[in-house]
Amino acid sequence: MIRPIGVNLISCFYIFGSIILLLSALFYDPTTADEISIATRIGLSNAYVPEQLVRVLVALFSLVLIYGYIRLKKWGFWLMIGYSLIFGLISFTLAISHKQQPFIGNTIWSIIVLLYTRYAYKYFDQNKAIETHI
Repeated sequence: MIRPIGVNLISCFYIFGSIILLLSALFYDPTTADEISIATRIGLSNAYVPEQLVRVLVALFSLVLIYGYIRLKKWGFWLMIGYSLIFGLISFTLAISHKQQPFIGNTIWSIIVLLYTRYAYKYFDQNKAIETHI
């Protein structure tokens, strides 16, 4: 079976993002951190959940998600759909309520991933050897 190039690109972006999140958790300094934390970006309050913990959990969840996604597993497909829907809606909601705007880009990215993942549905879980399609 051929693995679509879009699945590879999306997976690479998520792997890179997960690595950056894990590294940023190791070197997190609240005195120099962004005004809008990762916890806030996913709809949690820093008052209830420590920022470093959120970074590690999101990074680890993303790596599990990407493993299933890049291997074209049905569960990877559904996790990506759910992840994109949830974080797209959270980002959209936060874009409406905040002046600073890292959220519009997150919303657009979630829509792109959602649409492409839906388009690539036919490639998921066909139990065949995987090749990269360019």
